[in-house]
Amino acid sequence: MTQEEKKLLKPIFWDTDIDKLDVMKYKKYTIERILQNGRMEHVNWMFKNFSDDEIIDAVKNSLIIDRRTANYWSLYYKINKNEVLCFSKHSIPSNSIF
Repeated sequence: MTQEEKKLLKPIFWDTDIDKLDVMKYKKYTIERILQNGRMEHVNWMFKNFSDDEIIDAVKNSLIIDRRTANYWSLYYKINKNEVLCFSKHSIPSNSIF
């Protein structure tokens, strides 16, 4: 990552050593953090660096993103909610009131 990218992403990876983060090796983790905590500039960066298939896979298989976030991205990508793991009975409960 460039220094500019590190500066951009540091706020959503506050608990991670940004200099050691390999966003391509840890694609799902990176996408999940952006989906859950990112602002528009982070989402734009995500769209430039990851394919729709990679993002869709993260939405479908994440137990980290909350249900509100999963709902938004499943609507955005037209993913059937039955395919989204965090909507299953065995997922981690959401802190959202929605």
